[in-house]
Amino acid sequence: MVLLGKSRNEASNLLLNGELTVSVFGLGKMGLPLALVFASKGAKVYGVDLNENVVEMVNRGENPISFEPGVGELLEKAVKEKRLTAVTDGALASSKSDLIVLLVPVYANAKGIRMELMEKAIDEVSNGIRKGAIVVTETTLPPGTTESFIPKIENVSGFKAGIDFGIAHAPERTMSGRVIKDITESYPKIIGAINEATLEPLIGIYSAINKKGVVPVSSIRVAEAVKVFEGVYRDVNIALANELALISERLGINVNEAIDSANTQPYSHIHRPGAGVGGHCIGVYTWFLIHSFPELSKIMKIARETNDSMPLHIVELTVKALNLVRKPVNGARIIVFGLSYRGGIKETINSPSFPLINEFLKWGANVEVYDPYFSNEEIMSYGFKPFNGNFEGADAVVVVTDHPQFKEVDLRDLKDKMATPIIIDGRYIYATAKGIENFIYASPGIQIRCPKSFQ
Repeated sequence: MVLLGKSRNEASNLLLNGELTVSVFGLGKMGLPLALVFASKGAKVYGVDLNENVVEMVNRGENPISFEPGVGELLEKAVKEKRLTAVTDGALASSKSDLIVLLVPVYANAKGIRMELMEKAIDEVSNGIRKGAIVVTETTLPPGTTESFIPKIENVSGFKAGIDFGIAHAPERTMSGRVIKDITESYPKIIGAINEATLEPLIGIYSAINKKGVVPVSSIRVAEAVKVFEGVYRDVNIALANELALISERLGINVNEAIDSANTQPYSHIHRPGAGVGGHCIGVYTWFLIHSFPELSKIMKIARETNDSMPLHIVELTVKALNLVRKPVNGARIIVFGLSYRGGIKETINSPSFPLINEFLKWGANVEVYDPYFSNEEIMSYGFKPFNGNFEGADAVVVVTDHPQFKEVDLRDLKDKMATPIIIDGRYIYATAKGIENFIYASPGIQIRCPKSFQ
């Protein structure tokens, strides 16, 4: 079936009437939910992944991302109705598909941008694509990347972009722990395409799965820039907040009181400081522009350096607190709360916990890690010692992740058990908690508070 050139209504009806075949490359925490949403709307879907274990699990109806709400139910239904088939052969899937969506990882850090998985996916698409199909990149990419794939697809397939096949970028706008909701109803879909013949059917298809509709933009590069700019804005804003936190410590004021008051003015939107920035997005997308335009990305580079320094600042606050009770870091028993990069999810990529824990270990501290989302075996697989469940004799609790379970800790009981009641709170979860006044307490932008009994 030729999707290219269809009207919005025609394309939407093809999906809803079960006549559309879709391939989704990448069955991770973004790709699998998207594949399932397409299937739930009527499409026949091929899910493509290099991991044979993931492919086998999906085909058995077993959920490889059990932490994502709604995925298990949709997966069971899609497999039962034979609307989703997982495969490792991307060329085969492409050859059967009207719409090919790429949601494979692209990595970036200070060393550079790694796109080998995306390039492999493009190779497979090039070898399998059929005339009239449309290729959509949903992975967040450095602006200009999607267009750079066109020569490869044209040379291998013998087709002409915009005439024989369509190509577009429609960046995913999702967050771990709520991916299904974000795909279907949280935000409008951004789409930039090579031409109207590509854009129009995509508007129809994405409008059918997204209650907020579609925001078409003038080009593929604009669509790529939208998601990158969103991430950069947050990264730079958090870095600004972190700098303000460091200044607030010198001023002897509470940074969050100042920020919250400043944000009552409608032109102020200062973010919250903290222990560091992690995840697949915020700390990654900034590097796309830094590496692509190093001479122009001065503020972004400083922002990255600032945010990457925050885990070490948490260590510094801990050292200062221990000094108040004349306790050396070497040999101190420190309980780190959180391995995930963000509260409420089981995900460690770029988590600030890792540099923080490793720095404590360099100082000779006895570090134990507590994260309710990870088993002891999983924590040990990262090379860390899991928390033994007993706070007796602990010298400091250091909060890196704002898991809701941490808020349930009984501070009165905790104080009675700890050798030195110190809490260094990288996420402000205990800042106003009842009983925190009995602890030596510090957060970024909040001077160390010390009970009179320790002064």
